[in-house]
Amino acid sequence: MADAQVPHDAFVLAGKAYTSRLIVGTGKYRDFEETRRAIDAAGAEIVTVAVRRVNITDPHRENLLDVLDLSRITILPNTAGCYTAADAIRTARLAREAGVGDLVKLEVIGVVKNLFPDVEATIEAARILVKEGFFVLPYVTDDPITCRKLEDIGCAAVMPLAAPIGSGLGIRNPYNIRIILEQAKVPVIVDAGVGTASDAALAMELGCDAVLMNTAIAGARDPILMAEAMRQGVEAGRKAYRAGRIARKLYATASSPIEGLIE
Repeated sequence: MADAQVPHDAFVLAGKAYTSRLIVGTGKYRDFEETRRAIDAAGAEIVTVAVRRVNITDPHRENLLDVLDLSRITILPNTAGCYTAADAIRTARLAREAGVGDLVKLEVIGVVKNLFPDVEATIEAARILVKEGFFVLPYVTDDPITCRKLEDIGCAAVMPLAAPIGSGLGIRNPYNIRIILEQAKVPVIVDAGVGTASDAALAMELGCDAVLMNTAIAGARDPILMAEAMRQGVEAGRKAYRAGRIARKLYATASSPIEGLIE
């Protein structure tokens, strides 16, 4: 029986329900004001922040948290810029000590050129952070085995990449994503590589629980308009998934019945 406190078709993450399935980042904008406007246009309720790159811990400097409506937005600190499990763990602990909370997007990068995750180090860091009470959302390759291992460790979600970070290539392997979705008992959030609204819609049509993006919005010619487009793409894709698309067929099927034709 559905919980009466949970809105219809809500996105539930770490025990909290959200109406938006679009998670956005806060890097690469011209200033904090543009960041705020893009977040508002996206309708995002979860906002990810690179603890090493964007100030949310020092109240004596310009602080992103000062321009966000924290009554409706959940801050998701991330460990972007970490290349070892130890660095990622330290960064997550720093965010917790700053009072941001126990939710963390775990990134441990293996190669600078393509920003692919170091799977072994990600699993190592996830295991420790889960034991310390963090709700871990690991950024990983689109590998079903890795995603299953991270779920077994106790991660709150899995976040397979669509394509390399910032590439805008869209979902390169929808078949792996479908396998991950079939086996997962936690939310599946497509992270990295989304380029435009149709990419976001495809992720949702596949059945993903949410989509996370930054560059696709911040790097657009008009970030605010793109944020709005991404919002609509996610919403349309989710509705299409719930509606159930028609089967693909090799040959045509008449839209109107052929029985009873007027001679």
